[in-house]
Amino acid sequence: MAVPKQKISKARKNKRRSHHALTSPNVIECPECKEPKQSHRACPSCGHYNGRQVISVEG
Repeated sequence: MAVPKQKISKARKNKRRSHHALTSPNVIECPECKEPKQSHRACPSCGHYNGRQVISVEG
């Protein structure tokens, strides 16, 4: 059974966890329809990406 030999200090534990924070997604304005969208993804509102229509969106 795995049992630690020494207690891990709070500082050592927190240093290890310093990179575990979540980051918010990068949201930009679509140049075609001016709706918010994530970078490097097709716009869910109009279906454009990189100046071209890549997916057809109904509505």
